[in-house]
Amino acid sequence: MGNTFYFDWEVQLMEWLQSGMGSAGAAIAQFLTVCGEELVLILLLGFIYWCYDKEFGKFIGVNIVVGLTWNPMLKNVALRRRPYFDHPGIRCIRAAEPEADIYDISEQGFSFPSGHSTNGVIAYGSIPVYKKNKWLTVLGIVMPLLIGLSRVMLGVHYPTDVLVGWLMGGIVVLLVSYLQRKVKRKWILHLILFVTALPGMLYCNTSDYYTCVGLMAGLFLAIAFEEKYVHFENTKNPAECAVRILGGFAVYVLSNTLLKLPFSKEFLASATTAAYMVRFVRYIIVGFVTLGAYPMVFARIKFRDKKTENSV
Repeated sequence: MGNTFYFDWEVQLMEWLQSGMGSAGAAIAQFLTVCGEELVLILLLGFIYWCYDKEFGKFIGVNIVVGLTWNPMLKNVALRRRPYFDHPGIRCIRAAEPEADIYDISEQGFSFPSGHSTNGVIAYGSIPVYKKNKWLTVLGIVMPLLIGLSRVMLGVHYPTDVLVGWLMGGIVVLLVSYLQRKVKRKWILHLILFVTALPGMLYCNTSDYYTCVGLMAGLFLAIAFEEKYVHFENTKNPAECAVRILGGFAVYVLSNTLLKLPFSKEFLASATTAAYMVRFVRYIIVGFVTLGAYPMVFARIKFRDKKTENSV
C-alpha cells in the first residue's frame, strides 16, 4: 500500500547518518523528536493557555490544530511510504506509533510531508510571531531544524519530507496567524478553517487525520464555551500553575481512556470508517473537556501569594 518515490541522495544521506550516530546520537535524536510530539505540544499549549496568557494560548492552539489537520490530508494524497519500508539499510529507530506494528501503514501513517517538522515550525514559530523577541525568534528557528533533522536520523522520514514539512508549517504560521488578527469574529474564522479540513473525510485512511480534525473541532468549541461561560483568569503562582498543568494532562488522559472503554481494542485499531468516526468524536470530546470545561475548576483552585500575604 502506498507509493515509493525518492532521490538517491536521500537514502545515501540517511544511511550515512544512521551509520555514524551511534547509541548516543540515537538517544539525542529521540529526545529532539519528542519535542515535536503530542505530549510536549499539549504541555506547552497547556502552560501558555492555562497559566501564562490564554489569548496567546488560543492563538498558538488554532495554528497547531490547523497544521495537525492539513498535514495528514496532504499525506493521504501523496501516499508516500516511510523510508524503512523499502530500504533495508535504513532502520526505524522510533516509530510514529510505538505500540503498533511498524509496517502497519494505517497506524504509522504516510511519510510525506513530515508532521513533526510541520508541528515544530508551527508550535515554536508561532511564539515569536505573537511575542516579538529575538531570543524567541532563535528558538522558533532552531527547534524546528533540530526536530526535522531527528526525523531523518530516526529513519522515519526522507529529507524531502522534512523540507516540505517545514514549508507547510511556515505557510500555516504566516497565513493562519494573519487571519486570526484580521478576522474579528472568531466563530467565522473557526468555521472556515474547519470546513477546509472536512474534505479529508472523503479520502483519508489514516488515524492521525481523524484524531487531529477531532481536536480541531474540540478546540473551536472549547474557545467559544470558555469565552461565553468560563472566563478563567491566568495565574503567575508557580504552585497553582503546576496543579493546572498536571490536572489538565490528567483530564486529557483520563477522558481519552474512558471514551475508549465501550469499544474493543480490535475495533479501535481497525482501519474502518466506523472506527475513524469513533476516533473523530472521541477527540472532539477530549479537546472540549480539556480546554473548555476543565478551566471551570480554576476558580476553586486558589493558592495564596506569599508576597501578598507578607505585605498584609
